[in-house]
Amino acid sequence: MTIRDFTGNTVLIICIVAWAVAQVLKVIIIYAQEKRVAWSYFITSGGMPSSHAATVCALATGIAIEQGINTVAFTISAVLAIIVMYDAAGVRQSVGKQSVVLNRIIEELRLRRPFTEIEKDLKEFIGHTPFEVAAGAILGIVIAWVWLAVGG
Repeated sequence: MTIRDFTGNTVLIICIVAWAVAQVLKVIIIYAQEKRVAWSYFITSGGMPSSHAATVCALATGIAIEQGINTVAFTISAVLAIIVMYDAAGVRQSVGKQSVVLNRIIEELRLRRPFTEIEKDLKEFIGHTPFEVAAGAILGIVIAWVWLAVGG
């Protein structure tokens, strides 16, 4: 296995591009909304659009175009995409909401205890809204389709 095995894998490259585009869009969207550059959004999960959804939809679309939808590879990628998107919009979003509540409880405890006794806040920005997942899914599908069906 060499680096050429990876660089010659068009579907892998498309997945990486879809992830990167989604992450860059998060930084741009936060800048447009809040007038600040939030570089941390380039490497964190959560936000608009979902890079998870973009990546797995780019994967499934790339496989569908290159190998067809009547293949085991497409079936695996489609099921993976469904699970990842469900998790991003369901389970992970719920964890984010729970983090908000727990952080409020921790803040109340901070008011009554020395600050050093309480751990750092939990990350609240974990999951996605269904709209963020749908936007990521569309982004991934479009990137893969443009790359393979239109571009080459």
